[in-house]
Amino acid sequence: MRRTVQFQAPERGAEQQGPGRGQARQPDPLRTEFGFELPRGYVDESGTVHRNGVMRLATARDELVPLRDDRVRENSAYLSVVLISRVVTRIGTIEDIHPGVVEDLFASDLAFLQDFYRRINAEGHTRAAVNCPSCQEEFTVDLAGGRLGES
Repeated sequence: MRRTVQFQAPERGAEQQGPGRGQARQPDPLRTEFGFELPRGYVDESGTVHRNGVMRLATARDELVPLRDDRVRENSAYLSVVLISRVVTRIGTIEDIHPGVVEDLFASDLAFLQDFYRRINAEGHTRAAVNCPSCQEEFTVDLAGGRLGES
């Protein structure tokens, strides 16, 4: 037995009204790229340190393609290297991000990018709730940027 359901498209220009405001509510645009600042930075062949970069949201393909990579098949830990290289679009002035670049990151920077990837793809944001070790006050920090001590 087949059921048919018809949906009526909303009229053009008719948008969701805000509660009691009488104004059209605009949906938030989908954010697909997130800036970050590496804790240590990528050091290129000339010795230049690159710290700021951009990571885009992952697609299903980004998570599936590395599973066919021979390096990943031989060593499952290599999955994160290939995956991170697919979604990081820039580190400093370097725009050709490939597994070799990710391999040359300091371990703390790779760990940062793995956590950043998880946050933007699973949680949808780069904020983290933390407690002050001195006064135990709770507050939120944005993991994407800013140097230590900056707000």
